[in-house]
Amino acid sequence: MKVILILSDSLHRHYLPPYGNEDTIAPNIERFARRSVTFDNHWIGSAPCMPARRDMLTGRLHFLERGWGGVEPFDIPFPHLLRDDAGVFCHMETDHYHYFHVGGENYHMPFNSWSFHRGQEADTYVSRVSSPEEPEHLGQWRAQYAKNQTAFQTAADYSTPRTFQRAVDWLQANEGADDYFLWIEAFDPHEPFDCPDEYLEMYGDDWRGPQYNWSGYEKVDGESEATRHLQRQYMATLTMMDEWFGKLLDELERQGTYEETLVILTTDHGHMLGERGLTGKNRWHAWNEMAHIPLIVHLPGSAHAGERRMQLTQNVDIMPTVCDYFGVPIPHAIHGESWRPVLEENAPVQRRAALYGWFGQSVNLSDGRYTYSARAGPRG
Repeated sequence: MKVILILSDSLHRHYLPPYGNEDTIAPNIERFARRSVTFDNHWIGSAPCMPARRDMLTGRLHFLERGWGGVEPFDIPFPHLLRDDAGVFCHMETDHYHYFHVGGENYHMPFNSWSFHRGQEADTYVSRVSSPEEPEHLGQWRAQYAKNQTAFQTAADYSTPRTFQRAVDWLQANEGADDYFLWIEAFDPHEPFDCPDEYLEMYGDDWRGPQYNWSGYEKVDGESEATRHLQRQYMATLTMMDEWFGKLLDELERQGTYEETLVILTTDHGHMLGERGLTGKNRWHAWNEMAHIPLIVHLPGSAHAGERRMQLTQNVDIMPTVCDYFGVPIPHAIHGESWRPVLEENAPVQRRAALYGWFGQSVNLSDGRYTYSARAGPRG
């Protein structure tokens, strides 16, 4: 058995062609969806980045108990179970720098091996004593990322393309192998929405204002030209990610292993891009733009290709699903449930509602149609 998880950070479902968007150029995500099962009622659990990953690794919701932090010694990440109970080799390719900063401790340690591709956001990658002069800009700007940008001459130099290319290299080096789990982590299209101009030109962007590729956590005019430019920057970065995702699919097809592999594509949360007059994520209510997320799953043999599922699912289900497909006993003390019956038989789920949120903010409960939200803090 072979399983690949592709986790693309801040992937907004409303910007994906399989969810009805006709403007975003993402032919490889479309190609993937045609041979896969698309979920229409999939939700976050804990957010943002590291809380979401702890949910995925352990199958447990954590946002009610704590916010950002490392994997604890008492946690049971599923790669440990795959390694120790089934002899499954687990490898990670990532450009998500939070794994290697304070609060991201131990997330990569359950894997047999891992590779980190540097340069995203505030990763202290390019070392220069002097900081560049801050340009006129809207939203956010950070000197460290401006330093990192000097290392990106072509699309192949950017961190997310390098992550996918190294995943392709890993597959080539392990061609013919079986019983592996490959976690591929693409930081894009997380902010800053940065890519070579060739991708932005695909959207006919003619913005002549200040630099604006990194949204603030602020109120904006959702119909302004500046906001439309920000949206195009997001779509362009997504298009770059899609191109390199396609190289991964090409390699699976070349090896003939695509039809033998369970491939999961999802995200940790969405991102406000002018909807409701807002940009950003962590400061706002858990609107559906952030909490109702994409999930597309390719089954071995392309079984049920092109079908859709309306069952209520969450990312805490990743852990029991992967364990189920590898024949590893699923721990009892978890909140997730395996998607296998949903995928293969369109069976109902036990979950009656999705519970989700950010630590210290509103607690949200959705049945997929209506959402109940209890705000944090004193009444009145």
